[in-house]
Amino acid sequence: MEKPEANCVKCTHFYITWDTKLPNGCRAYGFKSARRPAIMVKKLSGNRVSKI
Repeated sequence: MEKPEANCVKCTHFYITWDTKLPNGCRAYGFKSARRPAIMVKKLSGNRVSKI
């Protein structure tokens, strides 16, 4: 059974940054992005992000 895809807003590692160009951050993966981190990880790696 596949794990559900991560919901960044409910994740404890997700945070909102002060950077207007990169407002979404992920402490678990250590980056900021314009989109939600789970979307960026899936786009760049091709793998779904499941709950951490």
